[in-house]
Amino acid sequence: MPPAPAASIVATMTQAKVLVTGSAGHLGDALTRVLRGRGYEVTGLDVLASPGTTVTGSITDRELVRSCLDGVSAVLHTATLHKPHVGSHSQPEFVDTNVSGTLTLAEEAAAAGVGRFVFTSSTSAFGRALTPAAGQPAAWITEDVAPVPRNIYGVTKIAAENLCEIIARDQGLPVVVLRTARFFPEADDADDVRQAYDDANVKANEYLYRRVDLHDVVDAHLLAMERAPSIGFGRYIISATTPFSRDDLAELRVAAPAVVGRLFPDYEDVYRARGWRMFPGIGRVYVNAKARAELGWAPRHDFRSVLDALRDGRDFRSPLALAVGAKGYHAESTGVYTVR
Repeated sequence: MPPAPAASIVATMTQAKVLVTGSAGHLGDALTRVLRGRGYEVTGLDVLASPGTTVTGSITDRELVRSCLDGVSAVLHTATLHKPHVGSHSQPEFVDTNVSGTLTLAEEAAAAGVGRFVFTSSTSAFGRALTPAAGQPAAWITEDVAPVPRNIYGVTKIAAENLCEIIARDQGLPVVVLRTARFFPEADDADDVRQAYDDANVKANEYLYRRVDLHDVVDAHLLAMERAPSIGFGRYIISATTPFSRDDLAELRVAAPAVVGRLFPDYEDVYRARGWRMFPGIGRVYVNAKARAELGWAPRHDFRSVLDALRDGRDFRSPLALAVGAKGYHAESTGVYTVR
């Protein structure tokens, strides 16, 4: 099923008021831009002031949250402490923001009669399940894979998902959880990867198995908002459509260039012209089939579109991703995730 056109989503929620938490972040900024451009009334809530933020404050402030929900038809909850904050924030701070803040928001949304609640989670929540044992094929990651959190970030995202599910089932709040793959523009946080590969090379490779364009993430959120009442509660992986199948997994783990070469015979020439390389092995593959089937999501950016853009001399990122740009995660210098 093709995704619902933007016009149909607007028509379904004519003059709807939407609360976007984390409005100063990558996704929050993109959502507020797109929603306002399509005629929605948007309240942007964030601890940081920004062009998309209309209320400055924390999702842990129950009275503030309650006031922001007045007249709201839908909540898009993107506010979070992220993986890059693991080294700069304490575990209690993660619990306070990611768990208690989400619980506060969901409880108040249910009490206010909000009809649609979309929670932005992360594929990082799968944690150690993403790394198969030595000698094993690459991991085929669907919604059925049981998360094995690797750090406090993953622990709190899974806890927040589960709290959302309890409130959805017990209090009737329609909730859709979107486990998003990488869409941030900052450089990879692994020193060896940054030293070995050009940054654009890394991101192009990732479209095969664990990256998604920001515009496609926004589309997924709008579709989740539209369909939440009919879904009730659901979890979905949001990542670019992989070209791989289960039959590729064993070879993919140890000889990724050979697999990619069979599927995309032109990729070597495109890469060679830039001095780029494919990763020697790929250890996981995110599968978006459920989101495409149940949300009607049709991501426009994948490895094929990346190659076509590179051949034509175009940037493979969407105009929205380019407009939002890099945000960073810290106000002071902390390395690759510093505000720019």
